[in-house]
Amino acid sequence: MDKVRVAVIGAGSISESHLNSYQNNPEAEIVAICDLNGERAKAAAQKYGAQKTYTDYHELLADPEVDAVSICTWNNQHAEISIAAAKAGKHVLVEKPLCRTVEEALQIQEAAHAGGKVFQVGYVRRFDPNVAVLQSFMESGEIGELYYAKASLLRRVGNPGGWFADKDRSGGGPLIDIGVHAIDLCWYMMGKPKVKSVSGNVYHKLGNRSHVKNYSFYKAADYDASKNTVEDMANALIRFENGASLLVDVSFSLHAKQDEAAIKLFGTNGGFEIDPALVIVTEKNDTILNIEPQVDHKGFNFAAAFQNEINHFIENIKNGTEPIATVDDGVEMMKILNGIYESSEKGVEIQL
Repeated sequence: MDKVRVAVIGAGSISESHLNSYQNNPEAEIVAICDLNGERAKAAAQKYGAQKTYTDYHELLADPEVDAVSICTWNNQHAEISIAAAKAGKHVLVEKPLCRTVEEALQIQEAAHAGGKVFQVGYVRRFDPNVAVLQSFMESGEIGELYYAKASLLRRVGNPGGWFADKDRSGGGPLIDIGVHAIDLCWYMMGKPKVKSVSGNVYHKLGNRSHVKNYSFYKAADYDASKNTVEDMANALIRFENGASLLVDVSFSLHAKQDEAAIKLFGTNGGFEIDPALVIVTEKNDTILNIEPQVDHKGFNFAAAFQNEINHFIENIKNGTEPIATVDDGVEMMKILNGIYESSEKGVEIQL
């Protein structure tokens, strides 16, 4: 097989990470860009050397010179485009979250399996080099059985606004936007145990706090301070059938002293921290050791993780192998996320 001919659908900010990584992969060729904004599509095409641009993804999917697509659109378009791409015989890499609802996820799953092509979900945290380091320790038995994980991704004032703040387009706020990363990474490191139940709380208390001055934060291109229909923060306890559990809290807006990123997992022989920096905790000679591995980046290496993710996608296409972030994983994650929202709405624990 020659180079994999790739198109990117959606030329917003996250597409840059896909495009840069494809450009750095010698087995990939960027051939087309699609965006509702034709000028933005043309600008991206010019920057990355794509010969074709589209404003209608149906036309792009009908192009026989496109082998694979990255879907980088609003969340509410993930399902329809993923299904259409699978039916068109394209290999698919869809940004997280897979979609907005379990119903959409099951429809995508059916189309992906029927299509028979590579279908990968953009759980980029799985591809961080530090995760590979930790997996080597786990495989050698240094950590033992992981039975508890705790994750916090808290922003004091960090509602990006725009489509991120529009539940119809996003499917939710910090839980489905950044919480999906924390939950998926912990679940993946724990061996993807079957989920038993979720108990969650979702809060709409502070809004986007656009009145706050002298404190800068990322704003989406279509930021509008008057529009916000997503939650400020969410927390949840996730129980697994093997007895393990995961405690998570995430926020766009919270009266906290500072932003916080902390992901910790605990096992029978040792434990480790992934965020904010890589640390391994173990015992030797009846003594507790806090180990700081010598790595290029102590924290999450965004660029390297994206490059690894894209390389993995291209490699699977070339070799006909299955990705480590499958559509089936995407379905399970949507069950967890939707279960947390349902638990909060009904005030009860949800059995999955």
